[in-house]
Amino acid sequence: MDDGAVQRIGAGALGARPLRYYDFFMAAFVAILLLSNLIGAAKLSTLGGVTFGAGILFFPLGYVLGDVLTEVYGYARARRCVWAGFAAMLFMALMSWVVVALPPAQGWPDQAAYEAVFGSTWRIVFASLIAFWAGELANSFVLARMKLHTQGRHLWMRTIGSTIVGQGVDSLLFYPLAFYGDWTNAQVATVMVTNWAMKVGWEAILTPVTYAVVGFVKRREGLDIYDEGTNFTPFRASISQG
Repeated sequence: MDDGAVQRIGAGALGARPLRYYDFFMAAFVAILLLSNLIGAAKLSTLGGVTFGAGILFFPLGYVLGDVLTEVYGYARARRCVWAGFAAMLFMALMSWVVVALPPAQGWPDQAAYEAVFGSTWRIVFASLIAFWAGELANSFVLARMKLHTQGRHLWMRTIGSTIVGQGVDSLLFYPLAFYGDWTNAQVATVMVTNWAMKVGWEAILTPVTYAVVGFVKRREGLDIYDEGTNFTPFRASISQG
């Protein structure tokens, strides 16, 4: 199909058709997920009197990519990326635990700093994994269903609406699972709402970028996927629709 000609098709009709950019989007999605958790999660920053985890500046890019994946390639392929990200995070957690637990060489002075940056409790790791998995799948589900309901119109409403739900699920799971009992109820609620609002705000700000990327990729792929007849179960990584 010539570049610029976009064909509306059901997700089930895509089959094994070659896709130009899907693999790149999957790789970018997993990379941003890992790096935002590995590099940004351990640092607190304050700007304009607001304190936040530094990773929040980049983690929402994963939601933008998730929106692009669902909008362009359909729910099943976005779900496959979520499972790939889940597996990558699980391996990252295991590798971090092994490397931190290894006894340092005599004379190596940085063990304490290494533990501060890369050491996480299994409670936080578990909360992060569950919240990511549920939040991303909720985001993709809402976006795909809204696309069917609106017949592909109002992309801005679909991306922001799905992020409100997806990040809401993520925050509602992560902060109580990770910090309930260690923080006061007020602290948990305050950080949960603040971070949810910041992430949704980022999604709104990045809406023009989402529009540009979605339009470009649809034209290059020549496809506009609608999840008609898709099996929306979260408990599979297959790209088949049945």
